[in-house]
Amino acid sequence: MAVFGYLWFPLVLCTVVFFFLIRATRRRRLRLPPGNLGLPFIGETLQLISAYKSENPEPFIDERVNRFGPIFTTHVFGEPTVFSADPETNRFILQNEGKLFECSYPASLSNLLGRHSLLLMKGNLHKRMHSLTMSFANSSIIKDHLLVDIDRLIRLNLDSWTGRVLLMEEAKKITFELTVKQLMSFDPCEWTESLRKEYVLVIEGFFTVALPIFSATYRRAIKARTKVAEALTLIVRQRRKESEAGERKKDMLGALLAGDDGFSDEQIVDFLLALLVAGYETTSTIMTLAVKFLTETPLALAQIKEEHDQIRAKKSEMEPLEWTDYKSMPFSQCVVNETLRVANIIGGIFRRSMTDINIKGYTIPKGWKVFASFRAVHLDHDHFKDARSFNPWRWQDNSGATSPGNVFTPFGGGPRLCPGYELARVELSVFLHHLVTRLSWVPAEEDKLVFFPTTRTQKRYPINVQRRNVSKLCKD
Repeated sequence: MAVFGYLWFPLVLCTVVFFFLIRATRRRRLRLPPGNLGLPFIGETLQLISAYKSENPEPFIDERVNRFGPIFTTHVFGEPTVFSADPETNRFILQNEGKLFECSYPASLSNLLGRHSLLLMKGNLHKRMHSLTMSFANSSIIKDHLLVDIDRLIRLNLDSWTGRVLLMEEAKKITFELTVKQLMSFDPCEWTESLRKEYVLVIEGFFTVALPIFSATYRRAIKARTKVAEALTLIVRQRRKESEAGERKKDMLGALLAGDDGFSDEQIVDFLLALLVAGYETTSTIMTLAVKFLTETPLALAQIKEEHDQIRAKKSEMEPLEWTDYKSMPFSQCVVNETLRVANIIGGIFRRSMTDINIKGYTIPKGWKVFASFRAVHLDHDHFKDARSFNPWRWQDNSGATSPGNVFTPFGGGPRLCPGYELARVELSVFLHHLVTRLSWVPAEEDKLVFFPTTRTQKRYPINVQRRNVSKLCKD
């Protein structure tokens, strides 16, 4: 038996060597984008993480673009990856979702979101669910149904702010409460706050090693995910009973239960869980960074205060904002655009090639990862004048964009365009309105941005707030 094993070992070794030789020969025949695969197995992952844990990750991109061009090969997170800092290539990747490319995310993210999440869905099911999500976050729905709750919940939260406030934490409470309300019609309560605390643990596990034995953070995230799923399952079962009895609410959960698709409880829970993450994490970060950038740009802060003071002067103190008010915030939209461009909450997207793909004179081999970097394009001086400075006035006449074409993609594009992009804009605009009309603030201490594993401030952006006299701004 031992002799048999000794005979098999050389055969297996030769087979493995032959496989890698064949693959290497094939790669040589292909014209891969230039680049550096770095160390064996590790690649350039450590350099990438080190750069993105700093306040200035741009050198990681700049050095490689200067050396290899806007499309280059690297090796990160265990796989060879083609990195694109080219807007045309990024657009090509986005538009060919499901044809030439398919979504591909780290195992930790996939496991925690669940296999039925919108992020991981493919084909016709993704199209249907994406369309359903957009139908609950379009302009007419926001105008007729959501705006009143957005205004009410933001005012309710800001009214409790006093003294020293951790802005990022408070913003996360706001966006979580808004998302729970929109998805399941829950107002803030002990249950929603308990759910939010578990969500924090889930999100912390997104970019960890997906092996519980090696990562305590991932273990905590898996346990928290189980608790969140159990809590949502109870709600889904209760609402299913109510729906069968003829009681129906006009929210996302109601639509999922009333549809003809016959979704299981597990499918609905995964779907809701992923939407809660999407609405909670990204929008709260945008809120925080908009305030940070405005605070560091006094002229912009003064101008946005003037815009919102004028809106409030036409209303009584407790009168909610209406759709016409939202539409009369032109400078606020400039601030929103510039915050999205500079902050790059979604720095880019990973995809996997479904076949050998020829683009820009190079070949991306089948099965390779690609990363379309929105951040690299948004902060490129060839596309935006003085690209790494916060300048909301550039959007007043689009004078800040120095090249034509679709170079501004904060919400992605193609079939996976973020379905909540308009809702995020409205929530941020309403938040800025009540913030600048009700409060004044100064930073409590210095804080800086980091970009790994997600974009955030290191200290959650502490500020000292004082209340403004809103009644002086309002009509009698």
